[in-house]
Amino acid sequence: MMLLGTQRINGQGHLEIGGCDVTGLARQFGTPLYIVDEELLRQNCRRYAQAYKRLYPEGETEIAFAGKAFLTAAMCAIADQEDLSLDVASAGEIHTALKAGYPMSRLMFHGNNKSVAELELALEVKLGRIVADNLPELDLLDQITRQRSQSCDVLLRLTPGIDPHTHKLIRTGQADTKFGLNIKDGSAMAGVKKALAAPLINLKGIHCHVGSQLLDTEAHEQAAAIMVAFMKEVLDDTGYAVEQLNMGGGLGIRYIESHQPPAIEDFAERIITAIRTELTRFGLNPPRIIQEPGRSIVGEAGTTLYTIGTIKEVSITEAPGKRVYLAVDGGMSDNPRPALYEAIYTPLVANKANEPADWEVTIAGKHCETDTLIKDARIAKAVAGDLLAVLSTGAYNYSMASNYNRFPTPAAVLVGGGKAEVIARRDTLDDLVANDVIPDRLSAARVGG
Repeated sequence: MMLLGTQRINGQGHLEIGGCDVTGLARQFGTPLYIVDEELLRQNCRRYAQAYKRLYPEGETEIAFAGKAFLTAAMCAIADQEDLSLDVASAGEIHTALKAGYPMSRLMFHGNNKSVAELELALEVKLGRIVADNLPELDLLDQITRQRSQSCDVLLRLTPGIDPHTHKLIRTGQADTKFGLNIKDGSAMAGVKKALAAPLINLKGIHCHVGSQLLDTEAHEQAAAIMVAFMKEVLDDTGYAVEQLNMGGGLGIRYIESHQPPAIEDFAERIITAIRTELTRFGLNPPRIIQEPGRSIVGEAGTTLYTIGTIKEVSITEAPGKRVYLAVDGGMSDNPRPALYEAIYTPLVANKANEPADWEVTIAGKHCETDTLIKDARIAKAVAGDLLAVLSTGAYNYSMASNYNRFPTPAAVLVGGGKAEVIARRDTLDDLVANDVIPDRLSAARVGG
């Protein structure tokens, strides 16, 4: 059985997280419910920070939480307390950090299509660094900074040309991608020269991101070698010494028992070793090394709790001739990843966690789609009203949730020390219509009386 963080099976045979029996959480907060294990979350933050600092004493290190994975005001507060920088990718994420009181100087602003309004907002709040994605963005940023007579610090997002071993829809470091300036075709060097020529753009360094949910370090190590070699090219061609090297995120987590990603400390050691080897080879001074983990900080710290509803058996042509569909009270609106990426998860009947998982079912949501959450899952024998916990849902579940079929977004609670606190309230039905507008002409009496 795969139990993560503070998860354990208590004396009643129930799943417990952060000292909280999940059956009590269901009664108090309802389902579907996002549960976040605060102890595991903070532990992962500290492991990253400590590993990089210990392994790279010759230079500065910085850990930036990738907000796209899970961003609420409470998450901003935790990142601040743990001395993490924050990677944001929209005006909405900037606004969330701002309202949470997070220091704007520690934000890094990503995105492949930043609007004028977003760039102006970044300058207005004195956001720490803008990660420029392309040449048109540099032109736009040059124009805006001149108009405002305001400088800004910039990293350039580069494409190292690495094709990592992960799902095709979450690869980002290959040549054929919407992200970044290609190193091999000269776009990256053109970006460096454009940034250096702009009077109010302060080029601070370079950035790359090769992909997500990576279960080895091969792609990161290759990217490190390419990025440091490019640092040498930049120095030789322009005289500019890159100050900051941001290697992005991408470390995978355990969604199922067979997933065995490197430990955070091992991941850090391999990346830093690869960077240090190339710095020595080229005789370069050590830059600040930045890592942007998201999933590997919050992914395993999250669990989604559902109530089981309809259970039905259907005949199928292949062996064993039948399939059992078990429906829960959520689905693709609170976890779109199975539909988007064919993502797989580990389920557990939370109120029968000590019973054998020998019943094969396909777990489905309740939306007007096929909406399969987990195909051919093995769980304890369950009935309607039992609770189903889906593990490792801390990353890209809450943040990608929708109101499809006008489903309310679930609540999220932070658990630890036997206490649970709401960090995102559940939508009400009135919330779902709060932005709806009926034009006056549609409010008039029906045509024809």
